[in-house]
Amino acid sequence: MPIDVNMNSAQAASIYSNSAKNAGAQSVAQPNNGPSFGAILRETAESAIGTLHEGERMSARAVIGDADLNDVVQAVTAAEMTLETITAVRDRMINAYQEILRMPI
Repeated sequence: MPIDVNMNSAQAASIYSNSAKNAGAQSVAQPNNGPSFGAILRETAESAIGTLHEGERMSARAVIGDADLNDVVQAVTAAEMTLETITAVRDRMINAYQEILRMPI
């Protein structure tokens, strides 16, 4: 169906209502047996913390001369990338939350 840029909100609501009726109850999101969002978030956070700790451990081993330089560089680079990713995700989540707060009720 082509998009009509001149469509008013009543027409859009009517189309949405008709499509919801045609879709029936199957379109309602059904919980699955997969992991919950909280479990995925917890697992990801634990993995990120582990990566950061490994970078710290390798840095400490390098200070005492007990680590290969390549291993240290790899661990520190992985920790740095993880920290940058966490910061970017945090910033996106804050921006999304602020957008939600700005939505009219």
